[in-house]
Amino acid sequence: MTLATPLPTRSGPRPRTTPSNPHTQLDQQPADPSIREQLAARLFALPGVVERPSAISVPGARALTLRQPGPRSPMFMVGKEFAHLHPAPDFSLHAALPRELMVEAIEAGWAEPHPIARLGLIPETIVMLYAPRDENELDVVAGLVTATQALLVP
Repeated sequence: MTLATPLPTRSGPRPRTTPSNPHTQLDQQPADPSIREQLAARLFALPGVVERPSAISVPGARALTLRQPGPRSPMFMVGKEFAHLHPAPDFSLHAALPRELMVEAIEAGWAEPHPIARLGLIPETIVMLYAPRDENELDVVAGLVTATQALLVP
């Protein structure tokens, strides 16, 4: 997925989420837990990405960090962490997206702004990406994170 590819609209209503930290998805998790593991496998296989415990999320969150120092940019949450996967029962993820893609993802129903980003305490481009419910949604969510990774890894 590239920034030039229009996102499909996510079907159905947005999931319920908490309005503050920890920012958690409360419903619409995947019925098949293998969807979550497929997403993790794809994301942690991206070039230049290393899995680490998140430095900013709940215990058990798995962070996507850069192996090599990348450019200092608002596309990082903390250090070189640009996304993290939340543990069960949540299964959503937070990611720093390029501004244009962030707007498109929110408008198409795939994401919502992080409540702390709304307060200006973290970069405004950090969003919650809703947990993919099936293989088609898995492709979209993985594509959104991959678009960010492609900008960060030389």
